[in-house]
Amino acid sequence: MSDVPTNADVNEEITTPRGEGWQELWSKEDWWAVWLGLGIVILACALFHAGSTFFSWIAVAPAKWSTFPQLEDHFSKSAGRYAAQFGAFLILFTIATSFIGQKAKAFIPSFLFIYIVSLVIIAAGNWDQANRYNLEPPLLGLLLGLIISNVSGLPRWLDAGFRVEFYIKLGIVLLGATLPFTLIIWAGPVAILQASIVSIVTFSVIFLVARKLGLDPRLSATLGAGGAVCGVSAAIAVAGAVRAKKEHPPIAISLVVFYAIIFVFALPLVSRALHLPAGVGGAWIGTSEFADAAGLAAAQSYGNLAGHDTGITGTAEQALASYTLIKVIGRDVWIGIWAFVLAVIAVTRWERAGVDSKPQVGQIWWRFPKFVIGFLVASILTTLIVHAYTLGDYTKLVKPSLIVPITALRTWAFTFSFLSIGLTTRFREFTAAGSKPFLAFTAGVIVNVILGYILSVLVFGHYWASIVIH
Repeated sequence: MSDVPTNADVNEEITTPRGEGWQELWSKEDWWAVWLGLGIVILACALFHAGSTFFSWIAVAPAKWSTFPQLEDHFSKSAGRYAAQFGAFLILFTIATSFIGQKAKAFIPSFLFIYIVSLVIIAAGNWDQANRYNLEPPLLGLLLGLIISNVSGLPRWLDAGFRVEFYIKLGIVLLGATLPFTLIIWAGPVAILQASIVSIVTFSVIFLVARKLGLDPRLSATLGAGGAVCGVSAAIAVAGAVRAKKEHPPIAISLVVFYAIIFVFALPLVSRALHLPAGVGGAWIGTSEFADAAGLAAAQSYGNLAGHDTGITGTAEQALASYTLIKVIGRDVWIGIWAFVLAVIAVTRWERAGVDSKPQVGQIWWRFPKFVIGFLVASILTTLIVHAYTLGDYTKLVKPSLIVPITALRTWAFTFSFLSIGLTTRFREFTAAGSKPFLAFTAGVIVNVILGYILSVLVFGHYWASIVIH
C-alpha cells in the first residue's frame, strides 16, 4: 500500500517536482530508499565476507515464543541490540527525511513512537498463537493502526514519522536482496506479460466506465492508473501528468486504500479456500492488489500457510517471489510510461485548459519508480555472493548470516509502513469520493480480480507453482 497524504501534500506533489536533474538524487524519497537499502545490503555483504557477526547482531527482532517468560528473557538479553538498532534507524531515517523536507525535531519523537509500537507488534506477531491464525506483524500493525486512527486518534504532530512510501520502498529494496536475480530473469517476461494484460484491461474498464458515468477525463485517468498500476503512487504521477484538478487524486487515493485494506485479508482467505499453491496464490495477489505494501503482507500471509497441514503446497518464499515479480517487476515499472502516454493524450485530445506545456519523453524516467532499480541491484549483489556456494553451504552459512538478517530488517520496514498506513487511514474520508468514482473503480476491481485469477491459475499457473528459490 502507499502513503495516504493530505490534500496539501498531493497538490504539492502534482504541481512542484521535488528535484530536478542531479538534485533528485538526494531530494526524492525513491532515491533515499535506494541509497539506504543498497547501503544496508552492501554493508551486510561486506561484513559477511569478512566473517563478522555484527550485522546479525544489530538486525535483531523478536523470535518465535510461546510463554511470556521466554519473551521477557529475550528482551532482557537483547536490550542493547535493540537500542543500537533504534539508534541506527533513527540516524539514517532522520538524515534521509531531512533531505526530503521533513524537520528532524518533528520526525524524531514520531519515529520513536513508531519503533516502540512496531516492536510490540512484531513480538505479538511471533507469538505461537498468533502464528496459528496467520496474524503476521504487518497485518497486526495495520489492524492496530486502523483501530487507533478511527477510534481515538493521535495528535497531528505525530504524523511526521508516518512515512508510508519511504518505509515500503526501503523494504522492497531489501526484498530484492533475498530474491535471486536468476529467478527475476527466468520469470520476468511472464510477469511483465501477465501484469501488462491486467493493467491495460483494468485501466480501460475503469476509464471507460468513469467516462460513461460522465466523470472528467482527468479524474477517469487518475482512477484508472490507481487501479491498474501502483495504487497511490500511480494516481499521483498520472494526476500530475494530465494536470488533474486538486480534488481528483484524493478521490483515487481513498478508493485505492479502501480496496487494498479489504483485499489484504480477503485474497489470502479465498486463495486458501481454493487451495492454490503458494506461488500461484502470490501471483494472483500480485495481479489483484492495488498497493505494494498490502500485497506484500497478503502474499506473505498466504505463503506462511503452506506446509502447516492446510493442503497448500509450496513455500512462503514462493508466494513472496511470485507476488514481487508480478507487482514490482511487472506493474510498478509502468508508472512512467502510463504518465507519459496519458500526458500526450491530455495535450492532444482533452481540453487544453491548464495544460500549457508539451509532454516530454523524459517524463518516463522522471515518473519511473527508482526503488525498482535498488531492488534489482540488491538482487544482483546477493546473487553474486550466493552463486559461489553450494546449496548445503548456502543453507548452513549464507542464509543465517546474510539472508535472515536482511529479512529481519525488511520485516521492520514493512511493519513501520503498515502501522503508518493504519494510523493515517480514516474510514470517514472514504465517503467523500461519491458514488460515480466508486462505481467506476469497483467495475475495474471486479475485472481485475477475475482476469488475474484466469491468468495466474489457468494460463500461467504452471510457472508460478514451480518457482524455485535457492
